[in-house]
Amino acid sequence: MDAALGFRAHTGWAAAVAVGLAGAAGPPRVIERRRVDLAGARDVEDAQVFHRAAEMRLPAGRALIDRARSDALRLARAGIDAACAEIDAAGHRVVALGVVLGGVGLPDELEAVLRSHPLIHAAEGELYRAALMEAGEARGLSVTGVPARMLFEQGALVLGVDAAELRGALGEMGRPIGKPWAQDQKESALVAWLALAAAQRGQHGRQGQRGHRRST
Repeated sequence: MDAALGFRAHTGWAAAVAVGLAGAAGPPRVIERRRVDLAGARDVEDAQVFHRAAEMRLPAGRALIDRARSDALRLARAGIDAACAEIDAAGHRVVALGVVLGGVGLPDELEAVLRSHPLIHAAEGELYRAALMEAGEARGLSVTGVPARMLFEQGALVLGVDAAELRGALGEMGRPIGKPWAQDQKESALVAWLALAAAQRGQHGRQGQRGHRRST
């Protein structure tokens, strides 16, 4: 059975939920949930590298952020590899990864980010979300990102249900696995569901294209 991992990132860590399709119709079932460390930090302040960089000279701050990006990518890859190994051992095949995205665009210049407290906050989250997406791509997974503010709207559109029905389905999906099943887990499950749907659409498209080439 094909499966997908979904993530909702925070500063230095992410909530993760894996889902897999239980049949041709209906919502997927939750295979597992976990927390993935993305910073190896002892506390949140250590993981807030943009806040710390804003108090440094620019070269030192840039070096700190570069190290944090490297660490986040390494830890994201390790966390995804570990999750995939367990899911694969249970008889499923992880084919896709979804990440709940932020909603703030960031300037290219680090100086501009470090001068703005709202942008510093946005950049903290973006660092860890980007690490998850890059790690998924490196593993060869189909990667989908959906902004948080559009997640349920996009879910209802893609899955062909209304928002209230979707929220109800997500609540029921968590019942067999038990608590915690809060916003983090529901949004992770939904973005995983959307990533799995996108991967399957892509697979069907590739199959159709192969069939067309064989017939010509």
